Amino acid sequence: MNRTALTIAAALLLGSAQAQDKVTLTVAAFPSLDSAIKAIIPAWNKLHPNVTIKLQAQEYADHHNAMTTALATGQGLPDVMAIEIGYVSKFAEGQGLDDLNKAPYNATPYKKLFTPFTIGQATSADKRFIAMPTDIGPGTFFYRKDVLDKAGVNPASMTGSWEGFIAAGKTIKAKTGAYLINTAASVNNVIIRTNLKKGEGIYFDDKNALLVGPDNARFVRAFTLSKQVRDAGLDAKIGEWSNEWYDAFKKGTVATQFSGAWLQGALQNWMAPDTKGLWRVQNLPEKGFASWGGSFYAVPSKANNKQWAWEFIKFMTLNQTSQITAFKDNGAFPALLTAQKDKAFSEAVPFLGGQKARILWRDAAAKTQPIDVNKYDSVAEQIVQTELTNVLEQGKDVKQALTDARAQILRRAR
Repeated sequence: MNRTALTIAAALLLGSAQAQDKVTLTVAAFPSLDSAIKAIIPAWNKLHPNVTIKLQAQEYADHHNAMTTALATGQGLPDVMAIEIGYVSKFAEGQGLDDLNKAPYNATPYKKLFTPFTIGQATSADKRFIAMPTDIGPGTFFYRKDVLDKAGVNPASMTGSWEGFIAAGKTIKAKTGAYLINTAASVNNVIIRTNLKKGEGIYFDDKNALLVGPDNARFVRAFTLSKQVRDAGLDAKIGEWSNEWYDAFKKGTVATQFSGAWLQGALQNWMAPDTKGLWRVQNLPEKGFASWGGSFYAVPSKANNKQWAWEFIKFMTLNQTSQITAFKDNGAFPALLTAQKDKAFSEAVPFLGGQKARILWRDAAAKTQPIDVNKYDSVAEQIVQTELTNVLEQGKDVKQALTDARAQILRRAR
């Protein structure tokens, strides 16, 4: 057994030698990560019968707002805090979470065990490692095979180029009445996240210089193509995580969706289970690879049960069985590299018509490059989305919108 394997084994077994006092461990999470935790609890209870998991689950926004407040006030903190990728950079640059590089965690040897881009996502500018990755979201192009078949559209024609994607959308709309996509903004969200150059983040580079602006071809193209989708009447103008969105999935009134691999689990388990066999997946257009979602576990500095919090986090992130259980339960794609070699990855996915989609996702994850995070990413994202809305709904000029977005971000990112 090599040194790394011995280290992991010792880490995972440490808890069994600890005192058997009764402990209640509070874990705060959000859907559908809460489902993964519930699926793991029976195995945890067998290993640690003296430690009861108290799961506190709130909706995505409510959870992160509550955790933001708890970190600011030092009140109402859980022992283990789940963080989604949309908030991890903000939390990393703030205070209130322990640095897992340091004792008693000493997480540095574990970093090489995870999909590489996840480590940078959870590392602050001053190199604090504030959370362990548990799942990732390889960017994926989902499509309704039945709708494309009815329109006579080859899905390969939709991923070769964005122009081909839009042209196919026009055919789909004309022949089936289905919209190409839920919102034109999704096109922007893919383009600004894919094919980044070395040293680039989404909104800032590794020297903290702002990339958003009218002279940045990536943002100009993203806004322009999004506008073309809207102008052609190809998007349903419905937001994600809405009842209208779920209904579109169920009825096939929207033909495609860009998301992370985790969407398969959500569609299968609760969004649109009756559409089993109708969906297929491909990689993003123009050979784009991007991280689309992902979850992490952190330990608040004022947590009451840090020792057990760390045992739980290791159990969820370093244990291959735990990772695969979560993957099968709700499509939470494992961040642990050894879990990605599990035999489950070569199995057909019935919900996707028997497609061996997990191999595609694994390859996409391997090709996704690390992206530097910036503490002002959330500020920039909000401003960019607002200016894109102005373009789509008010007809604002693309370059003027990006000029205004740049000015607003520079004012706030000081």
